Amino acid sequence: MASEPIIIITTSSSSASISRLKQSAPWPSRVKDFWALTKPEVNSLIVVATFAGFWMAYASNSGTFPFSLLANTLVGTLLVASGAGTLNQYLERRFDAQMRRTGRRPLVAGRLKPSAVLSFGVVLSTVGSIYLALAVNLLASLLATATVLSYLFVYTPLKRKTPFCTAIGVLPGATAPLIGWAAAGRLSPEAWGLYAVLFLWQFPHFMAIAWMYRDDYDRAGYLVLPQGKARGSFVALQTMLPLVALFPISLLMASYAGRNVIYCIGSLLLSLGFFFYGSHFVIRRSRSAARRLLLASVIYLPSLLVLMVVCKN
Repeated sequence: MASEPIIIITTSSSSASISRLKQSAPWPSRVKDFWALTKPEVNSLIVVATFAGFWMAYASNSGTFPFSLLANTLVGTLLVASGAGTLNQYLERRFDAQMRRTGRRPLVAGRLKPSAVLSFGVVLSTVGSIYLALAVNLLASLLATATVLSYLFVYTPLKRKTPFCTAIGVLPGATAPLIGWAAAGRLSPEAWGLYAVLFLWQFPHFMAIAWMYRDDYDRAGYLVLPQGKARGSFVALQTMLPLVALFPISLLMASYAGRNVIYCIGSLLLSLGFFFYGSHFVIRRSRSAARRLLLASVIYLPSLLVLMVVCKN
């Protein structure tokens, strides 16, 4: 990452070069760029969380499982999430250009026009919300729409104003299982338990990212971490407190997973592993420790959700 150049578009000559690049780019490359705008790596976790919410809501019901409704829910949620990811890159394009981590994104690098990216994001989000309303139900559509709006117009601008933006961003960031649950019917206490798991998971996940790319964020003017001596204690609290809270919350979900012993053991082991890497990161505060915590986070969440689904069945 450190070797990646910072791409900042400032001169007319560079604009002309970018224009020629747009004109000469083959369509497979353009398709690949539009695909990258949707943040597929993030969407994969969103799909898993939505599926888990839907499955958990329906698993206790007798009768034929509604696979068509599940498919419609996943498609609609994926469209909305893809639109949100695209519009986020449109809104933050000037700041992304100042960061090594995001300097090669299609919009920042000039491979796509801002107007095309804006239209693409609006169409995806709008079509996804309408699709959910028509093919699933109104509650799922409203949750998805509220998620997009709060993510883009509350959390996104707050990243440049306060380090406590994470505490706001995790609210819409945890709604995927609620959308899945809402698609299957009304939101029960179990749904909010699943929401709490994703809510807490995001803190150590994002603290790892924020620490790994803290120089990038500082350069672009993002206040995702406080300055000075407060930075270390801030990261420690936002990492360890949620990790501690995940122990009882994940075990509480055992009552919704059929009080399965396998789930209890598995969730405990996953939480212990996540806690270990979080503790190691807080103590070391190194880039390598942050990277290991990030890897632990992307293993923990889908593994726990899969465990819930399997044990619930």
